[in-house]
Amino acid sequence: MAGPTAMRLSSVLALLRPALPLILGLSLGCSLSLLRVSWIQGEGEDPCVVAVGEPGGPQNLDSGTQLDQSDEDFKPRIVPYYRDPNKPYKKVLRTRYIQTELGSRERLLVAVLTSRATLSTLAVAVNRTVAHHFPRLLYFTGQRGARTPAGMQVVSHGDERPAWLMSETLRHLHTHFGADYDWFFVMQDDTYVQAPRLAALAGHLSINQDLYLGRTEEFIGAGEQARYCHGGFGYLLSRSLLLRLWPHLDGCRGDILSARPDEWLGRCLIDSLGIGCVSQHQGQQYRSFELAKNRDPEKEESSAFLSAFAVHPVSEGTLMYRLHKRFSALELERAYSEIEQLQAQIRNLTVLTPEGEAGLSWPIGLPAPFTPHSRFEVLGWDYFTEQHTFSCADGAPKCPLQGASRADVGDAVETALEQLNRRYQPRLRFQKQRLLNGYRRFDPARGMEYTLDLLLEAVTQRGHRRALARRVSLLRPLSRVEILPMPYVTEATRVQLVLPLLVAEAAAAPAFLEAFAAGVLEPREHALLTLLLVYGPREGGRGAPDPFLGVKAAAAELERRYPGTRLAWLAVRAEAPSQVRLLDVVSKKHPVDTLFFLTTVWTRPGPEVLNRCRMNAISGWQAFFPVHFQEFSPALAPQRSPQGPPGAGPDPPSPPGADPARGAPAGGRFDRQASAEGCFYNADYLAARARLAGELAGQEEEEALEGLEVVDVFLRFSGLHLFRAVEPGLVQKFSVRDCSPRLSEELYHRCRLSNLEGLGGRAQLAMALFEQEQANST
Repeated sequence: MAGPTAMRLSSVLALLRPALPLILGLSLGCSLSLLRVSWIQGEGEDPCVVAVGEPGGPQNLDSGTQLDQSDEDFKPRIVPYYRDPNKPYKKVLRTRYIQTELGSRERLLVAVLTSRATLSTLAVAVNRTVAHHFPRLLYFTGQRGARTPAGMQVVSHGDERPAWLMSETLRHLHTHFGADYDWFFVMQDDTYVQAPRLAALAGHLSINQDLYLGRTEEFIGAGEQARYCHGGFGYLLSRSLLLRLWPHLDGCRGDILSARPDEWLGRCLIDSLGIGCVSQHQGQQYRSFELAKNRDPEKEESSAFLSAFAVHPVSEGTLMYRLHKRFSALELERAYSEIEQLQAQIRNLTVLTPEGEAGLSWPIGLPAPFTPHSRFEVLGWDYFTEQHTFSCADGAPKCPLQGASRADVGDAVETALEQLNRRYQPRLRFQKQRLLNGYRRFDPARGMEYTLDLLLEAVTQRGHRRALARRVSLLRPLSRVEILPMPYVTEATRVQLVLPLLVAEAAAAPAFLEAFAAGVLEPREHALLTLLLVYGPREGGRGAPDPFLGVKAAAAELERRYPGTRLAWLAVRAEAPSQVRLLDVVSKKHPVDTLFFLTTVWTRPGPEVLNRCRMNAISGWQAFFPVHFQEFSPALAPQRSPQGPPGAGPDPPSPPGADPARGAPAGGRFDRQASAEGCFYNADYLAARARLAGELAGQEEEEALEGLEVVDVFLRFSGLHLFRAVEPGLVQKFSVRDCSPRLSEELYHRCRLSNLEGLGGRAQLAMALFEQEQANST
């Protein structure tokens, strides 16, 4: 018995011998861990109990003694999101800007006190010199019914008494802008303000203090601590101070008598809040300069003038413009000096880099040119002369150089000639004879680059002349990116979809309605649909079958499936329907504030598309015409699986909204030739339509309507911004558009070009031609 047992034991040990080091290591590690835990637990008392029990020893925590929160070890706890499925879904409307949702405020608002005599002179000069530097500039006057100059926001109080005007101005600022701005700068219209310096001053001050900052003046007969800010040089009020002052405005207006509004405000602040004017705060000094009568600002060289935030008094508008010219020149010189200093520092430090001087880009301080990694990333150059450009938007090989492009080229040539004369004068003086060759390209990392071949005439100091051909390179760098001021819009606006439907398109309408139900009705989007059924002259008459019977039945089915949904339809009869005439019918049946989304039967609207329609169509400002993605013909570009066959090359571009779970089409393109879809407000369309009717009358208007689309009406007869951009959410199946011969020559050409470009990509068309040639040869 012992023999077989020993043999089994030796065989088991032989099997476990390779794993013995692992087993011993795990056992040793567990033992050491247990010993370390016992040592830690045995080290003294609980530190939390000792902290509570000082100095008399540990105490019972249940007796009401609470731990100091600063001594506790707080740990974050993630609370998972849970939505009750029994409660109805409520869509969350997000604000346009994140600063609105976070409660962030703008930095500075400027209020200008003006009068009837100076509103059209000095106030206009203030607006032209500093308005573009501040987020908001308001003008307050006591004149009732004052005529507002163009581009100015004037608030009329109806009483020109100084104390009343100041009181109502502060009340207006508190009521309408107290929650939107951190600082309020109050000035008179006979004051010139150096706007960049004032904005920088407000950016350096803390917003959480009650501050009354300006040029201090003493009250007559008051103590040394009682000071007010002189209104002629402007003064800065913090938002917190305005909030505290607001309840005392009525009492100050009844108790304090003063002929000067700045003195009245100073007494009100001292009497009610005990706060006086200061000229220095947190290391920032408010500097001002009093301009003497008949003093020429261009000859003023004092340090007080050169560093001033405000200059007072300014007696006339021309003096305001001269001051602005002088200070702008000073800021420009300072900027050029700082640029030269920075370039010298970069040049010195470049020697210490691994690349050495070879890594120094031109111009110094700007990014190096874009380096392409393949031939598809090479940035092309556009060739031009003084009269023509050889890169045209319509694909023509040559077109006249005109408009902004011509002005851009002229400015580049003049700048090149100016820089050459600055470098070589007085030894040589250059005069331009003509531009031999010109090249330009846009580098997204740097800006617009130019290479010019100039034929110059060089004149020496002795009068000798000689013709020279020189090549120069210039760069127009990208400046600071700024947000354009745009009117505020939200995603809560209701969208009215309009679908013009021809008889030939009736078969595709049920698919559109199903897509509308899935993309709009299911997520409960705030949108409505109007079907515009266009009958021909001999269609849908008495005894004839209704070609839109299936469309009406599908619309009724959607109304039954989605209670509360109303799909309106209008029937019109037209021999040669145009997009403008059809929209005229719908426009008359809706209010002027309606947001239209003009669609086609191949459009597939969704929440993202509707939101971009709401955000990009701005009443009285902008109309939006998206560029949809058109799939290629399935005959030339058959569908492929997401992975593709083994050994297959890269697929052509696929639609942005394609579903990778199913077989995606081989590709497509954004159809720039089509403009049938658009978002705009009814009021803007009616205004453009009225202007069209005023410029074109009678028979001329009827002929023009046949050759116009809605986008052409906005482009030619409206002052709105016309926004065209690719819309990845609009993906359309391949279809051949019906190009009516009644269209204008341009529209007919665009329609035919859209059909031809939508057949397939260059590689697919080449393969189709190759296969056809192979079939013909056999």
